[in-house]
Amino acid sequence: MFYRLLSIVGRQRASPGWQNWSSARNSASAAEARSMALPTQAQVVICGGGIMGTSVAYHLSKMGWKDIVLLEQGRLAAGSTRFCAGILSTARHLTIEQKMADYSNKLYHQLEQETGIQTGYTRTGSIFLAQTQDRLISLKRINSRLNVIGIPSEIISPKKVAELHHLLNVHDLVGAMHVPEDAVVSSADVALALASAASQNGVQIYDRTSVLHVMVKKGQVTGVETDKGQIECQYFVNCAGQWAYELGLSNEEPVSIPLHACEHFYLLTRPLETPLQSSTPTIVDADGRIYIRNWQGGILSGGFEKNPKPIFTEGKNQLEIQNLQEDWDHFEPLLSSLLRRMPELETLEIMKLVNCPETFTPDMRCIMGESPAVQGYFVLAGMNSAGLSFGGGAGKYLAEWMVHGYPSENVWELDLKRFGALQSSRTFLRHRVMEVMPLMYDLKVPRWDFQTGRQLRTSPLYDRLDAQGARWMEKHGFERPKYFVPPDKDLLALEQSKTFYKPDWFDIVESEVKCCKEAVCVIDMSSFTKFEITSTGDQALEVLQYLFSNDLDVPVGHIVHTGMLNEGGGYENDCSIARLNKRSFFMISPTDQQVHCWAWLKKHMPKDSNLLLEDVTWKYTALNLIGPRAVDVLSELSYAPMTPDHFPSLFCKEMSVGYANGIRVMSMTHTGEPGFMLYIPIEYALHVYNEVMSVGQKYGIRNAGYYALRSLRIEKFFAFWGQDINNLTTPLECGRESRVKLEKGMDFIGRDALLLQKQNGVCKRLTMFILDDHDTDLDLWPWWGEPIYRNGQYVGKTTSSAYSYSLERHVCLGFVHNFSEDTGEEQVVTADFINRGEYEIDIAGYRFQAKAKLYPVASLFTQKRRKDDMELSDLHGK
Repeated sequence: MFYRLLSIVGRQRASPGWQNWSSARNSASAAEARSMALPTQAQVVICGGGIMGTSVAYHLSKMGWKDIVLLEQGRLAAGSTRFCAGILSTARHLTIEQKMADYSNKLYHQLEQETGIQTGYTRTGSIFLAQTQDRLISLKRINSRLNVIGIPSEIISPKKVAELHHLLNVHDLVGAMHVPEDAVVSSADVALALASAASQNGVQIYDRTSVLHVMVKKGQVTGVETDKGQIECQYFVNCAGQWAYELGLSNEEPVSIPLHACEHFYLLTRPLETPLQSSTPTIVDADGRIYIRNWQGGILSGGFEKNPKPIFTEGKNQLEIQNLQEDWDHFEPLLSSLLRRMPELETLEIMKLVNCPETFTPDMRCIMGESPAVQGYFVLAGMNSAGLSFGGGAGKYLAEWMVHGYPSENVWELDLKRFGALQSSRTFLRHRVMEVMPLMYDLKVPRWDFQTGRQLRTSPLYDRLDAQGARWMEKHGFERPKYFVPPDKDLLALEQSKTFYKPDWFDIVESEVKCCKEAVCVIDMSSFTKFEITSTGDQALEVLQYLFSNDLDVPVGHIVHTGMLNEGGGYENDCSIARLNKRSFFMISPTDQQVHCWAWLKKHMPKDSNLLLEDVTWKYTALNLIGPRAVDVLSELSYAPMTPDHFPSLFCKEMSVGYANGIRVMSMTHTGEPGFMLYIPIEYALHVYNEVMSVGQKYGIRNAGYYALRSLRIEKFFAFWGQDINNLTTPLECGRESRVKLEKGMDFIGRDALLLQKQNGVCKRLTMFILDDHDTDLDLWPWWGEPIYRNGQYVGKTTSSAYSYSLERHVCLGFVHNFSEDTGEEQVVTADFINRGEYEIDIAGYRFQAKAKLYPVASLFTQKRRKDDMELSDLHGK
């Protein structure tokens, strides 16, 4: 079948090439602007005239900014935007991506009416096929999330699929998801419409103008140099797509933008004998690695192959994207998959095999936000083949960021500052995108890990732990142990275990948690971000008091849990700070906060101060000793009493451990369990670890990993930044009033917002949910993002979850909102509102009853033991 079709393709190669199927018009305003010289100054310069650049220009102008110049090195919309397949899909795994795509859909729908430019917008709907039960579960999880944010979708049968698209072979399907309001559109025309509207709002647009580099002075954008002159500006936006990486490095102060292009293939056919209707649904067959849409009565079909081809390793290869070299041998697996799904296409005449570049990022999420290195330098790039779907929403959020200082939604998962310069190695990017592109359609079960670009940042203990059975996960380039495989376990089976149900590591993590509670475990937590802030006088304390929400004027040696808040009272960072002496502080933050936290501190510290901010993450290996016998281990190693009377909770002291001196020992574990954190100068790490493990043998010591840590912290109601709390979460909304110095009358960033919120009440509340009727062995597990229902009404989503081995139940954390049934607006959430509700957690369409708790679960352990005792007494009574 394939070779018959390929012979038809062979005859077509000599025929006239593919004509540009999107309108190649340039707006009159752009032509008029080209006839004039470049302005010498502007408030904003945007580089890139594709859908990203024009969307940012459109939204900035809508928000009232007029002094904007958009520069395009070729013609408008003549880059990868011109070659976009034109599919607008809202079905995404991340909520923020769903919201961006939903906004884009609504924007493009009304754009033609607003501008008079036809965009080809046609509401077709999308059908996502499932060939396996696991794929169907994944679709059900997405379906639940779409429904609660107002995007219509439903799970349908193979029979219904055949009714919606009569050309499809459905015999190997187990189900599908139908999203009826998805659409197709001409992406180039959308970009031209956005540019036209922006131009009418005062944006000046110049094509055939290349940005050579961005001028920077004292860490601030001052202007851009182009091939036609310089423009002074306050803000620069890099929407250069394929060339964003190179453009970032060309600055006087380089900006790291980790992305890399791969070749992306799709074919175009002649119209079918009975041409497909324009409303024919788009098909996504992820198990077959292909997508299919109607195109002028025929078919446009491409996909994400298992063996992608990276391109553009060096420099700006093309001013405008041209159709790259055909490679039918490379496309053959996708073509075979297409013919299996639509057998009637066997004799259809193919017009062209399109080969165009698509840009991918190291974690499959787009890149947006302000550079941590250069103020006023913003980025919107790396769309991972979803530029059309995200363009409208991403442009809106970036414009809000620039105008208001923050976007209206939490976009941390897309923030440029989630990366460091370490992810910008060309070799790393080339290898990682070869893994990322196939992953676009691979089935992603919970807690999967990237396989490329690993062992980039490792603790000095890595080899030692690896030899003892450590299985690794990666965070911000750091290798962290998930759990340790005992010698009697089948290592290969564990590595291949992928499921939405009870995982194979369940018993391993249970034994690690049990050891943490009954004996002592050691977890290597070296990846945590660590800063030292010092001053010659009292300025360190004065500045930190303003930057942090809790009172840091504590005696030397004390540890304070606190956070850096923004003007809205939301957490920019959640951390613990130890006061080392009167003028020196030691700050510990989550691993992926390293770049973001540094940028926030540098931005808000006085420019002419005598403060010294040092990133000492690499200087210290961190060992977490968790468990009741941690006291015995450390007492024996230090020859010093470590009991609570001598070493109280939240206390820090430098001491010797074994032969090593200068170890910072802290009486906290980030889990609520007893124990200590040891911050060890890196040259002593192996010695201290060996001593701890040697002395700990008599106390039952063993290694543990982050999965055990997660279980312990969630059952103790410990929220984690980036998962449970973010820059839109205030301390009052997550039960952290005690970590705020509101009553002390001291000013700090976010104080006014918190005072107002305290007066008016909170509209969301972090809550713990314990699943009641859930069978751990047989039912689907909650992982994160599951909808929460109160009395049958949607009130929020879970933010994280774990199995509590103490409660023998699943525990979820999530925010409960109080939406008005009449208006949908948020109302105050009180403790009474939480406690009086009947709750359910939706896991892939199945709702499980849950008990809501607003306090730490420690008292529940006592209740459980009492219940067990009662049951035992009843049994003996019988």
